[in-house]
Amino acid sequence: MRSLEQHLVQYAMYHRDNRNIKTHLIGVPLIVFAVIMMTYIPVFELSGLTVTVAMLLITLAGGYYFFLSPKIGLTMVAILILGYAGVIAIHQGMSSNMSTNWMFYGTGVGLFVIGWVIQFIGHYFEGKKPAFVDDLIGLLIGPLFVLTEVLFKFGFLKSLEDKIIGQAGACRN
Repeated sequence: MRSLEQHLVQYAMYHRDNRNIKTHLIGVPLIVFAVIMMTYIPVFELSGLTVTVAMLLITLAGGYYFFLSPKIGLTMVAILILGYAGVIAIHQGMSSNMSTNWMFYGTGVGLFVIGWVIQFIGHYFEGKKPAFVDDLIGLLIGPLFVLTEVLFKFGFLKSLEDKIIGQAGACRN
């Protein structure tokens, strides 16, 4: 199994253009939020708690992120939980009739499409296809890439940043 560093280096090889990275800072969070929104579907009740597909996905992804790096994984889980809380607030803000459910899930689909359009604009600048085309794990690593890029901008994880640049190359533009 690949390490966090190996995953991020592999992902970074598809993302060396600063314009592409900037589009990812917008597109990836939109996509993640949209996926949480679109999977906010009740599956079963557990001691009065409604378990949703989104909760299951967050648990699985969070476990994988924690396995790769406990500190970064916990940060990512906190972000996902905040996203989930936002989805709950939006859902509860709407009445439960069918027309607003369509609006709720339609909004999720719309955000998903907008996020991907932004992603593909970034890859146009990059001149390369998205990482997930060659390895589907890129869909799971994208949010970690965005998180680490933000952390790098604030001066955190300098050693990891140096290793990624050393193997994937410096950013351009």
